[in-house]
Amino acid sequence: MITKRRGASRLDYRPAGRDLDIEVFRFSDLRQRATPAEIRVPHRYSFHMLVCVTQGRVTQLVDFLPIECAPGSLLVLRPGQVHSLGGHEGWDGWMVFFRSEFLPSEAQNNADLLLGLDRLPDHLILANTDFQAVSEVVARMQHDSTSEAPPKDIHALLRYQLCALLCRLSILHDRQMEADVEKSRGLQRYFRFRRLVEQNYARWHQVSAYAEVMGYTEKSLTRAALEATGQSAKSIITTRIALEAKRLLAHTDRPVFLIADNLGFDEPTNFAKFFKRKTSLTPIGFRAMYKQ
Repeated sequence: MITKRRGASRLDYRPAGRDLDIEVFRFSDLRQRATPAEIRVPHRYSFHMLVCVTQGRVTQLVDFLPIECAPGSLLVLRPGQVHSLGGHEGWDGWMVFFRSEFLPSEAQNNADLLLGLDRLPDHLILANTDFQAVSEVVARMQHDSTSEAPPKDIHALLRYQLCALLCRLSILHDRQMEADVEKSRGLQRYFRFRRLVEQNYARWHQVSAYAEVMGYTEKSLTRAALEATGQSAKSIITTRIALEAKRLLAHTDRPVFLIADNLGFDEPTNFAKFFKRKTSLTPIGFRAMYKQ
């Protein structure tokens, strides 16, 4: 269940009165309990979410960018991302909500699983046979979530089913990339760089800071980023800072000067110049678009 607070959304983790940390249902079910306006409004999530479109077409927004979805489209959304489900009618699909705590931790020897989830793109396009397999897994999870077995047993069952699903998606994504990630030093370097950016973008604005921590040269990081994304390492950093600024402007009432400070800018004017350079809008102008 989604509830709204200050433009952001959170998940009720007790669906149907059961003590579960995961919820699986169809979009058509959500349509019965939410208005078209509530569905279209962008939400910022504090949990993970999978959206697998099974029929129809819809344009959804992920971090303010439109994504055209059709049968076979699977969105992988993470805590902190901003998302709109788009149209209220004309499509259907599976939705899976789960908290980070629901997944096994690295201490439980599941680091590969966590890294797999980390490197999945926001949008996967599945081939027919893969789409059928993923849909069947999610449908089984939904069916099992209604079992009359004790909640702790259902919790364990769904947890391992989710792990298997994420592993399957990671395998499919690696196949689509046509690269063996274990053998690609450049991709491994890039994934490590991206994790560091995610953790430190508000403090470290220069490529040199990441290069020093990782033990690489700035040129090697830039080569790795270009190989993986076509963007420079500097662009990866500035794009992430700008994205967080958009999220805070659209979904909080925090003053611009505090947002600038939180993102590591010494002066609000420097932040305003940076934001306009990245978006062609002033911070106030961007906020106005989402506060109407």
